Amino acid sequence: MSISAPELPYGRDALAPHISEETLNFHFGKHHMGYFNKLTAAIEANASLQGKDLVELIRSTSGGTFNNAAQVWNHSFYWNSMSPNGGGAPTGAIADAINASFGSFDEFKTAFGAAAAGQFGSGWAWLVKNADGSLAITKTGNAETPVSDAGVTPILTCDVWEHAYYVDYRNDRGGYVNAWWNIVNWDFANANLG
Repeated sequence: MSISAPELPYGRDALAPHISEETLNFHFGKHHMGYFNKLTAAIEANASLQGKDLVELIRSTSGGTFNNAAQVWNHSFYWNSMSPNGGGAPTGAIADAINASFGSFDEFKTAFGAAAAGQFGSGWAWLVKNADGSLAITKTGNAETPVSDAGVTPILTCDVWEHAYYVDYRNDRGGYVNAWWNIVNWDFANANLG
């Protein structure tokens, strides 16, 4: 099979106190692995899905297979969007691109935070690079993902499904989003900006 089991790029306690080990035990251990296990079962049951990678599955399927493939991809991207050594202001090319597209890091942070906190229901906030090289903030509901659009490159994401924050922040999504800035992985963003 061309899809391998997801792995965290750090220990389950590495993002504390911003995101607890208990949250990662549920979010990664139950939710993310649950999507992977359902996707694996779907692939094993359907020969036409075998040999495809996650992006191919996202772009060519619908319903449960799409949802599980997209959630496996989205969550893996989310884990890498954070780092125990992250946070602070961006540096390098991503800092220049943010300033060019949003005016300043503070303006970007305000707009991204509003998108994340304001996403209705479950979903994601994204920093993406458009085909013309400009950056944009988007939000997607449920399992939707910018990976579906071949002209868009995801740079960072913040998961705003309740299971991402409810153990630590209860219903305070805004508090979770504010804490997320302390662990955002600017090195990952620079690598994705390419």
